[in-house]
Amino acid sequence: MSVRIRLTRTGRKNLPAWRIAVFDSRTRRDGRYLENLGTYHPEEKKPESKIKMDLERYNHWVSKGALPTESLERLLKHSGTIKK
Repeated sequence: MSVRIRLTRTGRKNLPAWRIAVFDSRTRRDGRYLENLGTYHPEEKKPESKIKMDLERYNHWVSKGALPTESLERLLKHSGTIKK
């Protein structure tokens, strides 16, 4: 079973919000996740409040072999949540 860390959409029409979650790679985008790691709200005014994530659990899953998607990895690097 390969595991991916990716975004799943929540929120309402024209006001998106995203969950950062751990998925089995075969599940659909908004399907059942293994663990919820945090949230991403792109419409927030303050840059530090856009991403809220449990870095300890993120590092745990990455150490177990989970791969973040390209878009999530780019988002986390750009926000400074993880190192480049």
